[in-house]
Amino acid sequence: MGEAYRTTIERIKAQGGSKSRLGIAALMWISHSERPLTADELCHALAVELGSKDFNAGNLPSISTLVSSCQGLISLDKEASVVRLIHFTLKEYLSTHHDIFNRPHAVMAEICLTYLNSNHVRALSPKPSSNSLETTFLEYCSLYWGVHAKKEPSHGVKSLALELFQESGGPGHRATELLVNRALGWDNWHFGPYLPFDGLHCASFFGLVEVVAALVEMGHGDLNEGDF
Repeated sequence: MGEAYRTTIERIKAQGGSKSRLGIAALMWISHSERPLTADELCHALAVELGSKDFNAGNLPSISTLVSSCQGLISLDKEASVVRLIHFTLKEYLSTHHDIFNRPHAVMAEICLTYLNSNHVRALSPKPSSNSLETTFLEYCSLYWGVHAKKEPSHGVKSLALELFQESGGPGHRATELLVNRALGWDNWHFGPYLPFDGLHCASFFGLVEVVAALVEMGHGDLNEGDF
């Protein structure tokens, strides 16, 4: 099986151009995500451009393009609309061959934070519909960016997290609202008089020591002030 996977991954890389990039990136997300990704979530993740404030919907690949780019290593569970690897042994193979992906968790954290910092998210209404296409990737980014960042800290993650937390009333506020809602077991988009839950608390929640230290040094938040 290992030899078959190695040969297929070589074919993916040999495609060149966008198909090679999409194929490897799709395998990275599916094999390292904190929960199974829906087809729409995966497509949105692959459409985010690091370093860009604009989320371009024109970059969204089709799921058929992704399946084709992965040369048969992924499949779509149509009933659940979830994208999966073809076999559990492929996940084991990808997790033990570290040369295939370059710091995957750091990259995924940076992509999530880039999305949360984007003009697209900043322009969302205060209470967007939880099943709207415009919020497709918002839940995953809000709940798991810090999990990926804890696994592989990077300078890029730190900078993007600080940007998120300094955006008063912007995407940082919305992302932490969603995080609090889920942490307390509430339904999506249940808002109440339980905020602020500031960036210092959020970074502490995820255990991001470097981000917490930077926020304290910048005088962001009062260490002795409690929230809800």
